[in-house]
Amino acid sequence: MLAWNTQDYCPSILLPWSTPFEDPISLPRGRSLVTLMDAADYITKLPKAEQRLAHWQLAVETLINCAEGRDFLMHARIGMLRALNAGKPNPDVHATVKKAKA
Repeated sequence: MLAWNTQDYCPSILLPWSTPFEDPISLPRGRSLVTLMDAADYITKLPKAEQRLAHWQLAVETLINCAEGRDFLMHARIGMLRALNAGKPNPDVHATVKKAKA
């Protein structure tokens, strides 16, 4: 009988707030968010009204869950990227694809 090790499938290790993202998150003006703490600091410096928006609340939740070992680091990164890009139009994928010659 095969036994499943749940630690292979769910995060359960506390991560320090100094844990870096696998890839830094680029910001305007050449800045970047490198660690969980950088991302948390960025959110806390936003105006209070903006912090209350659903996409920023979700980003905060994923950062905290990641630091507490209840979520994956990649989910925290995705939450930040989605919050940073909320309200922006999606890039038109079809405009960048060259048409094949007939």
